[in-house]
Amino acid sequence: MTDPIDPGVAGNERLTALASAGLLVLLVIELASTPTLSALLPAHIFIGLLLAGPLTLKLGSVAYRFVRYYAGSAEYVRKGPPRLALRLLAPLLVATTLFLMGTGVALVVTGPDDPGPFVGLHNLTFVLWLPLFAIHLFAYVRRVPSLAAAELRALDVPGRALRIDLSAGALLFGAIAAVAALRGAAPWGAPDVLNQALPGPVIAGTFVTVLALLLTRPLRWT
Repeated sequence: MTDPIDPGVAGNERLTALASAGLLVLLVIELASTPTLSALLPAHIFIGLLLAGPLTLKLGSVAYRFVRYYAGSAEYVRKGPPRLALRLLAPLLVATTLFLMGTGVALVVTGPDDPGPFVGLHNLTFVLWLPLFAIHLFAYVRRVPSLAAAELRALDVPGRALRIDLSAGALLFGAIAAVAALRGAAPWGAPDVLNQALPGPVIAGTFVTVLALLLTRPLRWT
């Protein structure tokens, strides 16, 4: 028989799943806008800022587990870490995610008239980020729906109300940030700011992602 999961560990896992579920929905919408970015750039910016809330919550939840595990907390040590390959991937994914978000915010601040180096940096980071995200997604996506559904329908793990409040608050935080940035993002909605039918970074990122998934397919991620 296996030991029951500690309520704190289970709660942390469910909070991560809730944040991941919201983040995944927004990322799918965000990625769907990239092939027609010239027409959907304002929506792309709005969703990009909206997902800052769930992203912050997920990073906080994962960081909490990281600290507790490496601090030697018995219940987190008993739960165990992710597989080594995913632990090695995680810092790269976090770094590229934060840099992608940071350069996106910088573009909103600078505007399209004088974006400086941020367009190139944002595009390059996207090409690096997309395969890392895809690998992470395929490793964990099967677990997220069941954990999120269990959290929404059951009261078996203490702290459910707080976790749902945190998840809703993260979405609200992102929404406030997105609405507050509408005025600054407005110049990017002007005609002919982008006139490329299919942005080059989308093509490059898709190619690198397919190659990365093929190369990592033999690995056991979960």
